[in-house]
Amino acid sequence: MSALRKSLLVFLFFPFAILFCFSSYSQSFPQTGAQRREFLHKLSDAAIERTTHTVRYDPAYVRIPYPGGDVPAGTGVCTDEVIRSYRALGIDLQKEVHEDMQASFWAYPNHFRWMQLRTDPNIDHRRVPNLMVFFSRNGETLPITSKNEDYTPGDLVTWDLGGNVPHIGIVVGKKSASGRYLVVHNIGQGPKLEDVLFNWKITGHYRYFGPRPS
Repeated sequence: MSALRKSLLVFLFFPFAILFCFSSYSQSFPQTGAQRREFLHKLSDAAIERTTHTVRYDPAYVRIPYPGGDVPAGTGVCTDEVIRSYRALGIDLQKEVHEDMQASFWAYPNHFRWMQLRTDPNIDHRRVPNLMVFFSRNGETLPITSKNEDYTPGDLVTWDLGGNVPHIGIVVGKKSASGRYLVVHNIGQGPKLEDVLFNWKITGHYRYFGPRPS
């Protein structure tokens, strides 16, 4: 095949390839109620799968690749369990948080909480206060209540452990003996499946289905 013919084929095919990618991407975002329920079910399953991993709690700052970066698989904190659960569904919170923060830096608490004046994709998505802002801007903010039935599998919950120490976990599709949905979280002993939904003051309640098609 001549070089000219190859160039012509690439020229003709490229727009269709881009169109196909965008079409596939738009279809991946859950639009219907059934698709949303399926997504939340998969997120719940991904979070439960995380409890099969041995993870040493380590909040150290680590330089990681971007996008798709992660700290070593055997280490992590509470946010890393959320990040890894979403990544199992093909959603990169490192990238999504970084891009949203670049577009609206002053909506995030980096500047007054950590004295940052620019984004840092090594750590920004691994901080609970940043995820709270991100989920509220890009997902659904749900009511904070003390009713079991208001929390369902796939929901994201944040807490204040006391002394303004934030924490985050994922509500999953397994229940305690009392009938309350359990939570997957890492509070220091690696990813665990526990009945802790109302153990601390709830500060946020969200659902996030991934980036919306542009």
